[in-house]
Amino acid sequence: MITVIGYDGSPLPDAARTALEGAALVVGGARNLAAVPVPDTARRVVLGDLAAALDEIDAAGAETNVAVVASGDPGFFGIVRALRERGHRPLVLPALSSVARAFARAGLPWDDALVVSAHGRQSRRAVNACRAHPKVAVLTAPGFGPAELARELFPQTPRTFVVCENLGEPDERVVHVRPAEATTRPWRDPNVVLVLDPSRSVGAKGWIAGTPPGPAGWALPEEAFDHRDSMVTKAEVRAFALAKLGPRVGDMVWDVGAGSGSVAIECARFGAAVVAVDRDAASCERIRANVRAHGVKVAVSRGEAPRVLEHLPEPDAVFVGGGGPQVVRACAARALRTVVVALAAAERLRPTLDALTAEGLTAQAVQLQANRLSPLPGDVHRLAATNPVFVVWGDREPPPMPSARNHRAARRPQTIAELPDDSHTRSAQ
Repeated sequence: MITVIGYDGSPLPDAARTALEGAALVVGGARNLAAVPVPDTARRVVLGDLAAALDEIDAAGAETNVAVVASGDPGFFGIVRALRERGHRPLVLPALSSVARAFARAGLPWDDALVVSAHGRQSRRAVNACRAHPKVAVLTAPGFGPAELARELFPQTPRTFVVCENLGEPDERVVHVRPAEATTRPWRDPNVVLVLDPSRSVGAKGWIAGTPPGPAGWALPEEAFDHRDSMVTKAEVRAFALAKLGPRVGDMVWDVGAGSGSVAIECARFGAAVVAVDRDAASCERIRANVRAHGVKVAVSRGEAPRVLEHLPEPDAVFVGGGGPQVVRACAARALRTVVVALAAAERLRPTLDALTAEGLTAQAVQLQANRLSPLPGDVHRLAATNPVFVVWGDREPPPMPSARNHRAARRPQTIAELPDDSHTRSAQ
């Protein structure tokens, strides 16, 4: 029997005490093991290296009673997932999650909050979520706490931090602080950081927890954006570009040569963090007006590419609406996943393909042209052709994932109930 005990500083329930008393192996963080009554007869394993601790649990065998002590709700970004992946079926005795307690300390509802983990490779994605969303709870990690998070966000993203340390314990501390101050202060582990836009800290009442679903439609009509002399990416081209960019929560997307900002705004509607870049001051103001009209979050950076790109955070995907091969190559050098380029002239195809492949991307191209139904006098219609556009895109091969040890062979055999007899099933239908 494996019992996972959530601990939040409150007195343990009887079931948790009974599980500890009967345990031959007790696993947990050093702080938690010191706080709960571990029997002298039990062997202790401190949770530092998770894989090593799980190996100890595997080696204990099915006949050994094991207790795992974890902070808060161990089924929420916790060890329950890792145990299930190893084939274990633990009994879980949860405590109050640190996120629920943190929002309670802030006096805020949290059904509309996004909860992200900054562990491992996810720290940059957690930062991007904070850039794009007004209410985010960040589960920090060793080496990436409030100070590191604040350095990534300040000064481009105005936010307020609520840093909650050692929640539920005698030395609990809750601090309201601006990111600039958070970069200079020492912080204690473990902690949860609420990253808030004060003007939108209480969102609209919804029906789904966390980030709202994606937009009901995309590739909005050109009329949805203020633009100059039809200088806006046409809806059909935008639809194809969005399919290749794949914007999502946790992504950073650049829209370079943004013009009206239509691509940037559509990406932001999918929950990505977005920076729109343009050298023209009037275009930047137009982008800001369009952003406000659509109620999304897009940062606007005015400057000449590629130089202006140097200070921007690493993008997952880039849309290039203007600039030339030098700009395309600069974007391709930084893009983690893909670059999409829209071109009007066929002569620019070869230099653009070469710029993408020079930076290790696999490049492809297509010509898009839409024929839109247009009314004529007498209640008849014709097809009105839009200008053809060449769309070039380059994808980077994802880096190989680190090889994980295969624990399937070590999993205990499980008895699966036989399926009902097929003829019986059919007759029942």
